[in-house]
Amino acid sequence: MTDQRRSTGRGGTRGPSGRTGPGRTPAARRAAEARAAAAAAADRLTRIDPRANPKLTGRAAVLVLVVAVLVVSFASSLKAYLQQRDHIDELRAQIAQRTQRIDELQTEKERWKDPAFVEKEARERFGYVMPGETAYVALDANGNLIKPKAELTSPDAVGDKKPKAWWEDAWASVQLAGDPPALDQREPARKINGLKDAQ
Repeated sequence: MTDQRRSTGRGGTRGPSGRTGPGRTPAARRAAEARAAAAAAADRLTRIDPRANPKLTGRAAVLVLVVAVLVVSFASSLKAYLQQRDHIDELRAQIAQRTQRIDELQTEKERWKDPAFVEKEARERFGYVMPGETAYVALDANGNLIKPKAELTSPDAVGDKKPKAWWEDAWASVQLAGDPPALDQREPARKINGLKDAQ
């Protein structure tokens, strides 16, 4: 910063601040130097071309390297997490299957407490009959044993079913009587009490 001096009436020189040069205090000199440094820095900033491509500095390279390491470590952690989640899902499916199998076995165990079920199994598996009964074996045309299709149901399954109210059946019959199906929609009965029709 150039010192502009002008002559005064007394022959002394005056600086830009209006005080004489030798009379300036050190604090005033430091403030003037700081203003000069700030002006020089502002001048340098205005000369920088914003379109110029910044060069890769050492700090930027370190930052890129750290980000790359974090991405790689995160990707490996994510892969391990996904594998563990799939493994947990498989284990949960196995637990559900085994729990269902345990429930089935518990139900079968309860069925064995039913005397009717025990009697049925004894008749089917071993051909046992009660005292005083006569056993008959039904064979088909080839001489093979005909197995009965009827099975005893589980007591739990029977207990879960709620009976229908009598008025629901009555109302359904009233609706059917009020709007009977057409004649071509009704099919003739083929069986009466389990016997085939003569037709």
